[in-house]
Amino acid sequence: MTDIFSGRRVLIVEDESLVAMLLETILVDLGCDVVGPESNIEDGLNAASGTSRLDAALLDVNVAGQEIFPVAEALKARGVPFVFSTGYGEAGLPEHWRGNPTVQKPFTEGAIRDALMTALNMQRA
Repeated sequence: MTDIFSGRRVLIVEDESLVAMLLETILVDLGCDVVGPESNIEDGLNAASGTSRLDAALLDVNVAGQEIFPVAEALKARGVPFVFSTGYGEAGLPEHWRGNPTVQKPFTEGAIRDALMTALNMQRA
């Protein structure tokens, strides 16, 4: 399964250091190259708006008390797919953002893998 993610550059925006480390471990185990993790909206927006290649992103919905949606907008404008992570699940998202791949905290490696596959329009081998 790691072959399908090999070399994919995935941005993490997550303010909780333990969660960010867990996501980083999951992504590395899947074969991804991790960008970040970024722990605030400003740094996340800089990474999302930059010129470096991004294949996908994992976005905590609430980062240090601010909503992640400006980062999501920047990624959307670049055509970079993303996955939201939140303790409230998709129901906690504003209507405008529902329908995007979303994982509910606490999540598993399988949930992250499946959400990334959905975001990247990948089929299971």
